[in-house]
Amino acid sequence: MSNFTLVTVLVSGGVFLASGGYTLLPRTAYDPACDIKGNISYNSGEKIYHVRGQENYSDTKIRVLDGERWFCSEREARAAGWRKAGR
Repeated sequence: MSNFTLVTVLVSGGVFLASGGYTLLPRTAYDPACDIKGNISYNSGEKIYHVRGQENYSDTKIRVLDGERWFCSEREARAAGWRKAGR
């Protein structure tokens, strides 16, 4: 593989990931357009997402180092294996 090809692939991959990448990759930084909080239960390890207006939304903090993340849509959260919070 030539150096040009290698550099092109690396730069393209970097741009792809920096712009959000594939939707199932975790968003580790808050984006106002992606305000669904993906939280992991301390007790059960269950992956639960919270949307604005739900009872515990404002109390829910995202701990990226623990695998928690932000989603842009409920569909995206469900596709990644998370379920909606009951309250």
